[in-house]
Amino acid sequence: MKMFKKILIANRGEIAVRIIRACRELGVATVAVHSTADEHAMHVKLADESVCIGGPKPSESYLNIPAVLAAAEVTAAEAIHPGYGFLAENAKFAEIAEKLGFMFIGPTPEHIRTMGDKITALETARTLGLPTIPGSNGPIEGVDAAMVVAKHIGLPVIVKAAAGGGGRGMKVALAEKDLRNAIEMAMSEAQAAFGDSRVYLEKYLQTPRHIEVQVLCDTHGQVSILGERDCSLQRRHQKILEETPSPAVNHAQRSKLFATVAAACRKLGYRGAGTFEFLYENGEFYFIEMNTRLQVEHPITEMVTGIDIVAEQIRVAAGEHLRYAHESIMPRGHSIECRINAEDPETFAPSPGMITDYYAPGGLGVRVDSALYSGAKVPPYYDATVAKLIVHGATRAECITRLDRALREFVVGGIKTNIPLHRRLVAEDWFKAGDYTIHTLEKYLNIK
Repeated sequence: MKMFKKILIANRGEIAVRIIRACRELGVATVAVHSTADEHAMHVKLADESVCIGGPKPSESYLNIPAVLAAAEVTAAEAIHPGYGFLAENAKFAEIAEKLGFMFIGPTPEHIRTMGDKITALETARTLGLPTIPGSNGPIEGVDAAMVVAKHIGLPVIVKAAAGGGGRGMKVALAEKDLRNAIEMAMSEAQAAFGDSRVYLEKYLQTPRHIEVQVLCDTHGQVSILGERDCSLQRRHQKILEETPSPAVNHAQRSKLFATVAAACRKLGYRGAGTFEFLYENGEFYFIEMNTRLQVEHPITEMVTGIDIVAEQIRVAAGEHLRYAHESIMPRGHSIECRINAEDPETFAPSPGMITDYYAPGGLGVRVDSALYSGAKVPPYYDATVAKLIVHGATRAECITRLDRALREFVVGGIKTNIPLHRRLVAEDWFKAGDYTIHTLEKYLNIK
């Protein structure tokens, strides 16, 4: 198989920088696309070539499919890496790209489409032998029909948008009096956010953890499971901090889960990197969705396995065999990632602006993925995450100690960040004990 000569990166910020670094180590030339707001961004500076594809709003640039594909055409790129967010899980984009002769570095358009619709994904998961949460087993037509199903399942229930993501179109009804309003709000929010008002219902678990399993699959039938990540510390369904391995899962549970996921991948015939996401409660796992892309939190898996997931994505797309058999992967130690967001740590209001001072922590077991530098601008148009602090230690306790030290060293001046919040979290006894669920952070922050 022949490695690509040039890859276009259809993204920005730290993930674009991350992909450029992997390409450089593989000897592959890179093309950065950028909006007018990102003219002086780090990914533009590091890439071998760059193309301005539109205005500052995502719809004018990073979500503009014709502009991205035109940039690939004029630069003679052979493949496109979408990173995460923007067009990463857009089946139409992947389909058009491959019809035009570009290799889409990700799964097939069919798998993106199947897993992108949450109802179809749940139906598919059941056929693959994955356990799911009791629910409506399909979309609910209308509020009255949803009321009947919710009463049959039993309260509390959670109403979810079929075409959802990022926590939008999700409402919880704890009591019957809240049910109609939750359904109506979820349907309205889903229509506004996704142009699709379909919703489905699931039993609402009271104290679950969010556990996800990282997979890598090649086009030759080989499947590698790279371990699980605990992503339970969330605010409004947005992950804040992730760790691996999960402090709540034992060896027997982990082995059974991995075997189930590996079998599902083989039945699906999956290609590339992906993540199976589960809720975990009382020793049981329940599939909730699959992300058919690279995850924001992939670095912690890289830290414990020593495997460059981005490089493997590229190799798989080029037709190569996976270099790591599942049986040979032996995760070592513990890793935690903190998402550093450009936001007020108390109000969570966005905080764009000019970076006046920047110092990234270092030392043994410390990694920072970021596109920041002193003098860089953080535009107001994009995701708030501007850096990821990743640490590794021989044990979880050592990892937490190292994380605390690294957070104290981290300097980002000119804007507000949530670094103070992370410093508070790692000092809490419940965090040190690994005793938390997906509801813990919101209770801690007193979010209703």
